[in-house]
Amino acid sequence: MNLKTQLILLIFSFVFGAFFSFFLGLNYKFIYSEKKEVKILITFSFVLVNTLIYFLILKHINNGILHPYSIICIILGFIFDGSIHKKVAKVPKR
Repeated sequence: MNLKTQLILLIFSFVFGAFFSFFLGLNYKFIYSEKKEVKILITFSFVLVNTLIYFLILKHINNGILHPYSIICIILGFIFDGSIHKKVAKVPKR
């Protein structure tokens, strides 16, 4: 794999981690619902849809080859988005 493809994969994985964190926050009330059936259905569909999106785009970028550093970038993007949300939440409203 050439350097350009690796950089695109790293950037995409980082952005996808932030995207996943953002949508997890939006689906919070459904995923942590009181009803067990709703919780299982929503969680399963949420993970399935996000996994399919990631691997379809990954297939387009580098023929669907998953590298360990792409997983690390997803985790870093998730953590980055979470820290941004915490800092935005602390900003006092004017």
